[in-house]
Amino acid sequence: MPARILVAEDDRRQADLIRRYLERDGHETTVVHDGRAALDRARRCSPDLLVLDLMLPTIGGLDVCRTLRSEQDVPIIMVTARASEDDLLQGLRTGADDYLTKPYRPRELLARIQAVLRRTARAAPAEPQQYRVGGLVVDTVRHQVEVDGVPVRTTPAEFTLLVCLAAAPGRAFTRELLLERVGAFDREVTGRTIDMHVLNLRRKIEPTPTRPRYLLTVYGIGYKLAEPPDGEAGDAP
Repeated sequence: MPARILVAEDDRRQADLIRRYLERDGHETTVVHDGRAALDRARRCSPDLLVLDLMLPTIGGLDVCRTLRSEQDVPIIMVTARASEDDLLQGLRTGADDYLTKPYRPRELLARIQAVLRRTARAAPAEPQQYRVGGLVVDTVRHQVEVDGVPVRTTPAEFTLLVCLAAAPGRAFTRELLLERVGAFDREVTGRTIDMHVLNLRRKIEPTPTRPRYLLTVYGIGYKLAEPPDGEAGDAP
C-alpha cells in the first residue's frame, strides 16, 4: 500500500539508500537529516509513517518521538545503532511502534514498514464498533479511546492491541497471539514488547496503574480486558 513516509536519518548515504528503496516500492518519501527538521516536516505534511533515527542532531530521536506522540498518531519506526534491550524498551516506552537496530538491510526496514501500515489499517475494522467497559470506551469509528469521557491519546500499536482485547472482553490472550494481532516481528524480547505496550496503556487508562481495573494480567497466560458489568452492553452501534 503506497504511503507518505518521512525518513529522519543523519547519515546521508543511508538516508538516500532508504529513500530509493521506498520510492521503488511506490511510497512518496521525504528525507530530513536532523530532529528539528523532522518535527517541522511531520507537523506540516502529516506523514503516514515516520522512520526515525535515534541519534539525530539538534533534537534527539527520543525527544522527537515524545513530542510527536503528544500531537499526532503517526506510526513511528525507530532505527538506531544501540542494540540493548534497555534501549529497545526505552524507545517503545517513548511511543515508537517498532524498533530496528543498525546495521540492517533495507528490505528488512521495508518489511517492517509494510507490517506497521497493515497494522494501522486493521485498527479500523470494516464494521466499526464502540466497545465499552465501565468508564472505558474504545471507539473504532473515531479511532479514539476515552476514560470517563476524557479522550486518551494512544499509539497505533496500543490502539490495535486495545481493540483486540476489547472485541472479546474476558477472554485471555497470550502474548504470542497479541504479537500476531498487532503485526509485531519475532525478536528476542517479543514478550517484553507486549508487556511494555500494556504498561503504557495502563498509565493512560487506569486510575491506579498498579491496581488495574480494565487491562488485567492473566498469570501464566497473558492479558485480558475486564468484562462489562452485568447489564452493560459490551458494544454499541
